[in-house]
Formats: sequence, structure tokens, C-alpha cells
Amino acid sequence: MADSSWTPSQLTRRSLLGAAPAAVLGASLFSSDLLVSQAHAAGTRDSRLQRWSGAGWSAGTHDGTRVSSQGLYLSAARRTASYRDTHAGRTQTHGIATWTGPVVATGVAASELIPSWNCSTQPGSAVRVLLRARTSAGTWSRWFVLGLWGSSSASAVSPTRTTYAGQSDTVARVATDTLVARSGSFSHYQTRLELTRTSGTTAMPIVQQLAVVASTSRPTTTPVSPVGVARGRSLTVPAYSQMLHVGHYPAWNGGGEAWCSPTSTAMVLDYWKAGATGAALDWVRPQPHVDPQVEQVVRGVWDAGFRGTGNWAFNVAYASARGLQGFVTRLRSLNEAERFIAAGIPLIISASFSSTQLTGAGYGTNGHLMVIRGFDANGHVLVNDPASGMKASNSLVPRTYNRAQFESAWGRSGGTTYVIHPRGHALPSRPTGAAW
Repeated sequence: MADSSWTPSQLTRRSLLGAAPAAVLGASLFSSDLLVSQAHAAGTRDSRLQRWSGAGWSAGTHDGTRVSSQGLYLSAARRTASYRDTHAGRTQTHGIATWTGPVVATGVAASELIPSWNCSTQPGSAVRVLLRARTSAGTWSRWFVLGLWGSSSASAVSPTRTTYAGQSDTVARVATDTLVARSGSFSHYQTRLELTRTSGTTAMPIVQQLAVVASTSRPTTTPVSPVGVARGRSLTVPAYSQMLHVGHYPAWNGGGEAWCSPTSTAMVLDYWKAGATGAALDWVRPQPHVDPQVEQVVRGVWDAGFRGTGNWAFNVAYASARGLQGFVTRLRSLNEAERFIAAGIPLIISASFSSTQLTGAGYGTNGHLMVIRGFDANGHVLVNDPASGMKASNSLVPRTYNRAQFESAWGRSGGTTYVIHPRGHALPSRPTGAAW
């Protein structure tokens, strides 16, 4: 959320609050087979996730869109519109087909809505994602654009991938990748996808999945959850430091502190062996280059409107362009996160903490992305932290953070999580009310 004090993991927008002391993890946390609902009962945040894919597209209204085994696609443009691409300095005519989803009850007193999507777009095509919300008093917002996405490389016929700042009305405002209630809460929402292609092309945009998570307000602190099914489990996620890229590509914020989200995404892509390799990375400079796959992700997630790489939905959409599947959600506890680790799925999470609130981090931040890769024998959290104690070293990226401190740091983002996995890799069993 670029225009609030909580950013989508843009370390350039964080406050360095001084160094933390060396890690002291303390004694073993309590162990229990308590239901996840008990862990949630101690917390103050809640969320619900709705996903559309496959047969689920039939729940919406089609205007020029159809469904195949590959997903929702543009069958016939039902209207055309002139589009001014301010980032490229050109005006294009787009043919547009539309899918409008049903009205969905949030299920919670939602203060925020975050859409995310999986799709593929050929040069000249794009997907525009729109969202509107209704208050508990029954007032609808207008339609807001939460992103114009294209996964193809830049070309003269492709619209620039972007979000749009400054959108608001009396009901809601857009904070980059999030629709935020201006007052009160949302009780319902509705989604719309506009599948577009530049006139004169036959480019085909295809959407495999659309997801929206509705969540309540974010707590300042979160009670520690009971240790669960991933005690002692560690996934072999490669470790990449964002600080090794300081000064790289100034047009994309120059690496280093700005690149925590794409560095985390690069780690997870390579864990699943879905990242770019070989000749696909030859464009990265200087040569030779350490971990050029980070720059590859940066180029693929750059949000021209936000001027950053920390757009939550764009990182998930890029992973889908690499053949994976994913969504942005908000989990309620580390107990829920453990289910994913036990299923072999690392998680990318957003956290916020001062230099004294996360022992051993060595910095403070108002928004930072890192990878949960496991839990130690005491239930403390094994992470790959790309900020690496603010030092340029891959060897410093693997960290162990105190469970109670980490739970609160993550909770301050509302439990924001990227779930990224191969198609066909089963998600863990879902406890009642969990958002996946």
C-alpha cells in the first residue's frame, strides 16, 4: 500500500531504526495439538479468500469472454476504447472483452480488499483488474482499477504494466495493490476483468485464476500461536541477498533496499525450479553477475505507476507467468503457516517491526518481504531474509527469528502472504475460516 505508512515491502520507504542485538531465542515454546481455531481466538484479525478458476468462471457474466481448459480468454472484443499510455507516451486503441464476477459477501468486517491473479499475455494484450465494494450501510463505491497487467516483455504494441495512484471516492481509496475502506467496513465486493488487445493484433490474454482476500484491521501485536505440524521442518530454499544488487538498474529503483519483494520471489521461483536460467539472463549487467535471476524478476514485476517492485499482486502474477500458480492472502497465525511448510510450500510474507521488535534482524522497517522456509525444534521461525542484516552476503540470508516476535511483526501487515506453488501441488488442508 504505497500511499500509507504500510508499504508493500519497499525498503526504500522504511525507517531504519537502529541495530538489534544478537539473537536470543529463549526457551522452548509450548507445544500443543490444539485446533487452529484456538490460535485464532487469541488474535484480533480475520480474513476470507474467494478464488475463481475453471468451472468457477461460470458464476460471472461474460461479454466477449469464454472459458477453455487454459482459462478465461478473449473470444471477441465487444467494444473498443482509446488508451493513453502515459508511461510510453503513446495512445492506442484497445479491443475489450469483459468478465464481471458475482457480488460476494466479505464474511468479515473488512477494512481492506486485495485482488491477485494468474494469467498469460502475449505481446499486445493485457488484463485490467477492477474492484468495487459496498459498505455495511449499503453504499457502493465506484469501480476502481487495481492494475493493468501484461506479462510479456516490453514492445511497441504492449501497454505498460501499471497501477493508478489517486483513485478514491467517499467509500474507498486505492493504495497501489489494496482497496481500503475510508470509514467503517466493507460487507460485499464485486470484481471485473477486462481482457484487452491492441487493435491490429491477434494477441490472446488468458486468465487462469482470480482471487480476492477480504481482511479486518491489522493489530499492533499478535499473541503467539501454538507450535504445530512443521516443528523441525526446513525447506531448501536458495538464499539471495537483495543487498548484493545495490546500485543496479537505477531506473528500477537501483537495487538494494528497494528489492526485497522480487528477491524473495526469485528465491521461491528457484525453489520450484521455475526461475529463468542460461541465455535468458544474458541481458543482465554487469557481467559476470551474482544472482541475475533477481534482476529478471525485477524487470517482470516493475509497476510503472507505483515506481516500484513491491506490488503484491504483480509478484504473484509474474510467478504465474513462469508456469506456477499463486495468490495473495492474509493468514491468521504461524500455526496456519506451518501447514504450508509441512506441505512443502514456502511462503513469502510481509512484516513490519522496529529495531527492538525482532531480535537479530539488525534493522527496522515499516514494510519488508521475506521467505518463511521452516521452523526449528522449538517452533521458532526459519526464514530467508533478503535484507541480510543490511549486509551484502547470501550466507547471512538464512535466519532464525523468535516465534512470538515474528508473529507480531507479520501480524502488523495483517498476515500478508504470497502463496506460490506448481499447478497440481496440493495445498494443505484448510481449517474453518482460513483464507486459502
